[in-house]
Amino acid sequence: MDSLFLARTQFGITTVYHFFFVPLTLGLSILVAILETRYVRTGDESYKRMAQFWGKLFLINFAMGVATGIVQEFQFGLNWSDYSRFVGDIFGAPLAVEALLAFFLESTFLGLWVFGWDRLSRGLHAATIWLVAIGSNLSAFWILVANSFMQEPVGYTLRNGRAEMTDFFALLSNPNLQTQYPHVLFAGLATGAFFMLGISAYHIWRQSPDLELFRRSFRMAALVAVLSAFAVMGVGHAQTQHIAQSQPMKLAAAEALWDSEDPAGLSLFTVGNEAELRDVFVIRIPYALSLLTYNSPQGEVKGIKDLQVEYQQRYGPGNYVPSVILSYWSFRGMIGAGVAMLLLALAALHQSVRGRVERTPLLLKLLTLSIALPYLANSTGWILTEMGRQPWIVFGLMQTADAVSPTVPVGMVAFSLVGFTLLYGALMVADIYLLARYARGKTAGEEATSLAEGY
Repeated sequence: MDSLFLARTQFGITTVYHFFFVPLTLGLSILVAILETRYVRTGDESYKRMAQFWGKLFLINFAMGVATGIVQEFQFGLNWSDYSRFVGDIFGAPLAVEALLAFFLESTFLGLWVFGWDRLSRGLHAATIWLVAIGSNLSAFWILVANSFMQEPVGYTLRNGRAEMTDFFALLSNPNLQTQYPHVLFAGLATGAFFMLGISAYHIWRQSPDLELFRRSFRMAALVAVLSAFAVMGVGHAQTQHIAQSQPMKLAAAEALWDSEDPAGLSLFTVGNEAELRDVFVIRIPYALSLLTYNSPQGEVKGIKDLQVEYQQRYGPGNYVPSVILSYWSFRGMIGAGVAMLLLALAALHQSVRGRVERTPLLLKLLTLSIALPYLANSTGWILTEMGRQPWIVFGLMQTADAVSPTVPVGMVAFSLVGFTLLYGALMVADIYLLARYARGKTAGEEATSLAEGY
């Protein structure tokens, strides 16, 4: 093992750990804000208790997300110093805006929201959680501005061996960002909705004393889950069409498409020989990949072999094929989890509208377990996004092998890798434990009921 492998492993692990918390923060903050807004508009105390119950779970997740996110920025300067030297003039700007504007916005107003109950007016207090939600999603926007430059560099010039920014607004209008950010935003909403849906299903199944609170939460979450699942698929379709133009090798790897095809078939199942770039066994739907890529049954989708030759001519000798098996199965993990989420959300909304939720114990159990589905979709989606871009760290400009710090010894990277993996593993266990404990716990209404029964 060398420093490059260990540095990539470390950043991959910390990213997956961090992104375990982020989508729930993005989505649940909006849902809590909607609930408190309903409380302000109607004066119904049940909405206040709902906002407090789900807000407590939001706080736990938020704290863990902060703890795992800070370390990543240090890694850019330590493990990836050559990358930071090359692209720091561009990459540092959106990260600085994220920290100074978005993060401080959400953290400041989160404090006001936590300690402002019964101290601020209802409307002002509701405004604080909306500012938290806006700050959280602005934070994601600025992070994706930086990541989109890595996917599709714009607004720069090469000078003295460095990439220097020439147009900040080109970063904000990056074509990759136009599909990537909505995809992440709706994925966050889907994560928050399934989190709320699964926990509500658990309490309905167990016949919680505060049953009406969880019936309302279930109904709201089911509706948001359906809408966000459809939105994720729609934006994901547009994103895939853009990737076919900007990073065709990523799409070819995700489909294990060795040879160019016109029309191109969509792979249902492929067993391939990656070393020889050929199929061993494959089941394809004729015309389907061309249809998805071009909205037409005709259209050439370039294969890995042709793209490898094209990239060698454009960028020089080298291997430009990412891990096909990882790209192929991460793509299917994301799509499979997304389809399962949509079907479960439709079933939940259908039963909720008919008022039959409590008579479907199997569905309630499945929905409780389905909390894991958006996490699977989010993680596999990011694995495809980052690994499908290899060997580039900045597409077309800098390869990953040229970005690692040359002076950081293998032992130091290995030591920090083990340390962070163990620490983040412990934090993830703690997060799941705390979320599960408070999710199963009593609401304010149930505590009041228990106290009255005690008297």
